[in-house]
Amino acid sequence: MLRLAFNLKPRSENSERYKGRAPRLRNSTDDAPVRTTEEVQKAIIVFNKPMNVLCQFSGSDDKRTLADFIDAPGYYPAGRLDYDSEGLLLLTNQGWLQARIAEPRFKLPKTYLVQVEGDITDDALMQLTNGVELKDGLTRPAVARRIETPDLWPREPPVRFRKMIPTSWLSLCITEGRNRQVRRMTAAVGFPTLRLVRWQIGEQDLAGLAPGAWRTRPVPDELLPPAATSPRHRRGTPRHGS
Repeated sequence: MLRLAFNLKPRSENSERYKGRAPRLRNSTDDAPVRTTEEVQKAIIVFNKPMNVLCQFSGSDDKRTLADFIDAPGYYPAGRLDYDSEGLLLLTNQGWLQARIAEPRFKLPKTYLVQVEGDITDDALMQLTNGVELKDGLTRPAVARRIETPDLWPREPPVRFRKMIPTSWLSLCITEGRNRQVRRMTAAVGFPTLRLVRWQIGEQDLAGLAPGAWRTRPVPDELLPPAATSPRHRRGTPRHGS
């Protein structure tokens, strides 16, 4: 069984549990805030979305939105995370960067920690790995592994279990972003999802980030256009003929 180490403790100083509408949070204390125009243009926001939060800044009177947690004008989510899912959400103020993060054609890997009903079988993991036939077509090959229960924060509200039926956890890495894809994939192989946490997108993950907290990061090279990262195309570098 694969073991994953998570640097998250439910009772750390960064792990307050929210009741009702959560207070607006600044970025985490170990990360300097974005200050200059140049830094803003080059930064992304890494946010740990709690459950039951909409991936939008406005438009709801009775549900929590990103505006309850993030104060960063001009930034918008790159892709979405379901209202009833938790975990990593990236935000940017650059349209081209939103596309590189969210659009399936760029095949940016996204890793989810998934609690399912039942003891996940090797056959089910193989099906998830090879591709699952859904109503909108066959899913791309994925990386599916059984893992031990991760040391995550408590979920609010707690997961509802059925007595006498075990649960298990898996790590699932996909390169698509279909509507409720992970939930549909696990259901298709006979193991309904109980809890879904997106842990990683590309190089960015949630290590050390409590629910509702966010931090800024420079745009990683993997998200930059090839011309921006290739030494041959940098300004001032002479080009050579082929």
